[in-house]
Amino acid sequence: MAIKEFIHQIEDKMKKTIQSVSREFAEVRTGRAHPGLIEGLHADYYGTPTMIKQVASITVPDAKTVLIQPWDPGAIEPIEKAITNSKLGIMPSNDGKMIRLNIPSLSRERRDELVRVVKDMAEKGRVSVRSIRREANDKIKKFEQDKTISEDDGFLAHDQVQKLTDKYIKEVEGILEAKDKELEDFGK
Repeated sequence: MAIKEFIHQIEDKMKKTIQSVSREFAEVRTGRAHPGLIEGLHADYYGTPTMIKQVASITVPDAKTVLIQPWDPGAIEPIEKAITNSKLGIMPSNDGKMIRLNIPSLSRERRDELVRVVKDMAEKGRVSVRSIRREANDKIKKFEQDKTISEDDGFLAHDQVQKLTDKYIKEVEGILEAKDKELEDFGK
């Protein structure tokens, strides 16, 4: 395996970690309605865990309301159950055709709790990126021991892996800062 290809695989793993962190952050409620709050939730649709966005249209008519209109009326109950069981803390209401989520304003205590939650999510993202770095460095050392790559190539590979690690940890920090600012903006 060429070193460039190996580094590319490491970068792909780190990108996927960032995408996962971004998805988790999107599910954190900030007081403003947006489809990302529920898009990733899975409803038990005829025995199959299915993402809500695959069985319903999700719209945001105003800053405090999310409307979910299932294409199949039989999906209303499983969608409601998925939302109720999620960590959103929002009670859905339905009129038989669509589900309405009214997003309440955040209290100071809830906002502080969410700040702690997003900081914890960010730390897990950083740990995940560092774990990928550790695995990559171990593989590079093994390549050097097996004489698959030269010592110089190993040094360059370690350097590239560290640069990728720094880049993606900085991305996690950027996502955290944006979410912190979003949470603070709703405190005013």
